[in-house]
Amino acid sequence: MVDPRLQDLESFEAINQDEAIRQIVLRMAGLARGGRLPGFIAAVDSDAELDDETKESVLELARNESFLLAAEDYLRATRYLH
Repeated sequence: MVDPRLQDLESFEAINQDEAIRQIVLRMAGLARGGRLPGFIAAVDSDAELDDETKESVLELARNESFLLAAEDYLRATRYLH
């Protein structure tokens, strides 16, 4: 069995390698810290222009606040190492 923390590290590094995704995750983490994530989730959920796959991916990530905040810590800590 793989340690879940290693899976998170792999996910964090994958996010770090994609600048567009990195920026989205950092913005969503900022919304989470500011208590504005529920409004974002509602806006994404009601957006008829988003395709179902994108919507589901964004909502899954947005609903995992602890992952967003941990990812933010990782991304900021490794910013200068990359």
